[in-house]
Amino acid sequence: MDWKLELVFVPVSDVDRAKDFYVNKVGFNADYDERPSDDVRFVQLTPPGSACSICMGEGLLDAPAGTGTVLQMVVDDIQEAHDHLKNNGVDVSDVEVLPWGHFVYFADPDGNKWAVQYIPWRNAGQAAG
Repeated sequence: MDWKLELVFVPVSDVDRAKDFYVNKVGFNADYDERPSDDVRFVQLTPPGSACSICMGEGLLDAPAGTGTVLQMVVDDIQEAHDHLKNNGVDVSDVEVLPWGHFVYFADPDGNKWAVQYIPWRNAGQAAG
């Protein structure tokens, strides 16, 4: 049996502001923005190429905005990812090179934290060691 993580909730204070940030600055795809009732709004966004999406909205979470766990994405080119974020106005860290990968970090307008990782040995077809 496969167990696939496909949706992670991100607590935000302003759904429209967060959606704009993730779609227009980070580059996620806007999959859904539905209001099934007056008390519920469901927004689903997916990073390009990812099988896992994030969601946010109204009437979905009890968690305070900005208290989501650190989320991590993996990319094939950390410099391209860094430049994309920086050029779109995201306050992104410099590239950090560590033995287990290269990273950049950013947060959404509510302070939910993200890491972006490049794993060199994946691209080289080698096992990590």
